[in-house]
Amino acid sequence: MSTIAIIAIIVGALIILALVISAARKAAARRRLGQTQLDAQRDDVDHHRERAADRKVEAAVAEERARRASTEAELDEERAARREAELESK
Repeated sequence: MSTIAIIAIIVGALIILALVISAARKAAARRRLGQTQLDAQRDDVDHHRERAADRKVEAAVAEERARRASTEAELDEERAARREAELESK
């Protein structure tokens, strides 16, 4: 084989090696990006679940406040009825 043919084969092999390394790096970068996006999506899901849980707690607190307000209103009505009965009996 001539020297030029050997050099051409070596240069060709180096170019192919460089292309394979470049493709491997791009694939690794795509995998890292995909993993980062997946992590971000999971964080987003967690955030929405936390917000839903917070809103459920707020709704439960509001419901309890409404029950208490209703009970207080009933007590006020009973007090008013008793006072009115006291006034009528006098």
